[in-house]
Amino acid sequence: IIFVLQSDSWKYSTCAACGKSFSSQSSLAVHRRVHTGEKPFSCACGKGFTRAVTLKTHQLIHTGQKPFGCDQCPKTFRHAVNLKSHQRIHSGLRPYGCDLCGKTFRQAVNLKIHRRIHTGERPFGCQQCGKTFSQQSSLISHGRTHSAERPFACSCCDKRFNNANSLKLHLRVHTGEKPYVSFGRLPDWSLSQFV
Repeated sequence: IIFVLQSDSWKYSTCAACGKSFSSQSSLAVHRRVHTGEKPFSCACGKGFTRAVTLKTHQLIHTGQKPFGCDQCPKTFRHAVNLKSHQRIHSGLRPYGCDLCGKTFRQAVNLKIHRRIHTGERPFGCQQCGKTFSQQSSLISHGRTHSAERPFACSCCDKRFNNANSLKLHLRVHTGEKPYVSFGRLPDWSLSQFV
């Protein structure tokens, strides 16, 4: 369903699934693929994409081309926009600020994700159990709980995990790392002052 509102000389097309507005029907059609999962543009490696330009960007992975280099460190990038975003690390510039809490970000996409904390928006839903998430990466990681997929392997033993954080926590078994300060057991008398 497409809603079209007239405002001055602009036509706005609104997504019925999430309410996001677009200035053209074609932009709305591309956006709808986020909800339907349709990926009409495919690479020879098997990955699918919602937009042709995203496929073209992806194909640079196979060629290894990274023509945009940082003048302050050895990092290189496939696109100028990624270089510009990276350079904010060196400058400390965080131009995107939350109007509700003041937290700032280097990238607009990170502000967009952050705002979901305040709004409670969870636009990514699991098809199998209905659980919803504020980030697509969380949905992808959650999806592995419904399958036997465990792409994160421990280099020290045979254990495998469905997300990188679980592997990171597991590696502490092998390294002995204890990142949290332990104060031991508190004396019984110390609790009485809080009762």
